[in-house]
Amino acid sequence: MGFSKKICESLSDKEVISKSLENIDFFACLYERYEPRLLRYIRKISGASHDEAGDILQDAFIKIWKNLHSFNDELKLSSWLYRIVHNETISFFRKKKSWGKNNIVELGNTHIPDMPDNSETDTDPEERYFLTHMVLDQLALKYKEVLVLKFMEKMSYEEISDILKLPEGTVAARINRAKKLFKNLADKQHISFND
Repeated sequence: MGFSKKICESLSDKEVISKSLENIDFFACLYERYEPRLLRYIRKISGASHDEAGDILQDAFIKIWKNLHSFNDELKLSSWLYRIVHNETISFFRKKKSWGKNNIVELGNTHIPDMPDNSETDTDPEERYFLTHMVLDQLALKYKEVLVLKFMEKMSYEEISDILKLPEGTVAARINRAKKLFKNLADKQHISFND
C-alpha cells in the first residue's frame, strides 16, 4: 500500500469507500479494518477451518469490491459487509455439501450474556468451553447465527436485521427462542451452567 496505516485509521468508512472507488489501494484499508471480525464471524457460524474461512473471506471481498459502487451510504457498512460474508459462507458450504458436518462455534473466552450463567460452576473453564460448544453445535444455523451476532459480535437488533434480512421483531423473537433452545438442550443433557 502506498500510504501509511495511520491514514487508513484516520478515515471513516464512508471516506474509505469513496477513496477506494477512486484508488484501489484504499480498498486495503477496508480489508484491514474488517478482516479480523469477518474471519472470526465465518469461523463462529460455520466451524470452517482457518484455510476455508480465508477462502470464504477472499471470495466475499471480491464481491464487496465488485459491488462497492452500489453501496448505499445511508446504510451501515458493517451490516452490508456481514451480509455479504454471511451469504458467501452459506454458499461455500452448500457447494461443498458439508454444511453442519463440522460447524462448531469457536467461543474463545466469550460468555453468552442472559444465558445460563457459566461463571459460577464447579467446572473448570476448559470444560465450560467444551460444554458450551457442544450445546451450541446442536442448534440450527438460524439460532446459532443470531446468538453469535448478538452476544459475540455485539451487534444491535437493527444490525442483525440488516445482515439476515429479517424484521427486527423476528430477530428479537429468534434470539429469545435460541436462548430457550440452548437452555433446554443443556438441561436435557444434564449440563448445568449455574449452581
